[in-house]
Amino acid sequence: MKKSEEDMQLLYKAVLTLKNEQECAAFFEDLCTPQELSAIAQRLHVANMLSEGSVYNKIVEETGASTATISRVNKTLNYQAAGGYKIVFSRLKEDK
Repeated sequence: MKKSEEDMQLLYKAVLTLKNEQECAAFFEDLCTPQELSAIAQRLHVANMLSEGSVYNKIVEETGASTATISRVNKTLNYQAAGGYKIVFSRLKEDK
């Protein structure tokens, strides 16, 4: 196994050890720069809005994301998706 694959497995396993939102926040604040964390959160927000049928103009206005970012997220969500967004959004709706 390549080192990068091992690193990714370690990351996934590390995330799965977190027990609550506070632990998750602490881990990601240690792991990511504020800009990286903001970009990840923004992409998730964009994906959520796209999955709910929002149009680009509304997403730009609400998230501040560029149309290029929205387009990349849309492509991943609809055409290249491994299904991760759908799993997360489904489970978040279950938790409400």
